[in-house]
Amino acid sequence: MDLFQQFCAEIAHWIHLPQLFIRFALVGCVNTIFAYCIYALAIFMGLHYTLAVLMSTIIGTCFSFKTLGALVFENPDNRLIFKFVAVYILCYFLNIGLLRILIQFVLSNLYVAGLLSSCLVSLVSFCLNKWVVFRKPSKTRENFIS
Repeated sequence: MDLFQQFCAEIAHWIHLPQLFIRFALVGCVNTIFAYCIYALAIFMGLHYTLAVLMSTIIGTCFSFKTLGALVFENPDNRLIFKFVAVYILCYFLNIGLLRILIQFVLSNLYVAGLLSSCLVSLVSFCLNKWVVFRKPSKTRENFIS
């Protein structure tokens, strides 16, 4: 077990949460910070928030595919990129929708709205990645195939 997995196992033990969730939270925080920095930079450069999210999503997808696949779900299979991209496209539109709602009805600060929507979308991303992209085959199917 490598150092990262040992660290996550210790945290999971202390706070009584699954190790997979701890790994996702830690890697997800790095991925979210990375993507948010791209978003914030694009907003700072004067891009419309939809383009800023698009830029953040495209660059963040490349970064996240490798980190989530290898560190969280322990599956670095590059053939999963198409499912992963589909999940990120869905998350992009969800992020845009949440941003529109937040900006129109809750707060007008694009930076805070972007941070809040990114956190919410990351939870959806975890579920979709776990159950759709990096899903482990069921035991019965595994036994049938082997």
